[in-house]
Amino acid sequence: MTKAGEREIVKAEHANGGAGYILKEALLTGGDLGEHCRMFSKVTIPPQCELGYHEHHGESETYYLLTGKGMYSDNGKEVPAEAGDVFFCDDGNGHGLKNTGEEDLTFVALILKK
Repeated sequence: MTKAGEREIVKAEHANGGAGYILKEALLTGGDLGEHCRMFSKVTIPPQCELGYHEHHGESETYYLLTGKGMYSDNGKEVPAEAGDVFFCDDGNGHGLKNTGEEDLTFVALILKK
């Protein structure tokens, strides 16, 4: 179990070559992730910042958007993104996310190993 306010929040400048910075808050860490999960985190992208385009190999990643709006890059195709949307990036594919709104864009990110 982890409690809000007790988890470490890490600031990553120019994540995957993106503009500005993101904040990552690991919801589970270490052995709690199990053998098939590489990351289970809450990610915050401030306005006009982005998580740059990147590819996944040997794993998949899912984003569940909690707040805000932006543009999701699905293998280079731009798709509007807003709270409630779920985006899936399968093994061998790429994605990125830019905050185009006035408020923080937050989402839960889950990376599963193949």
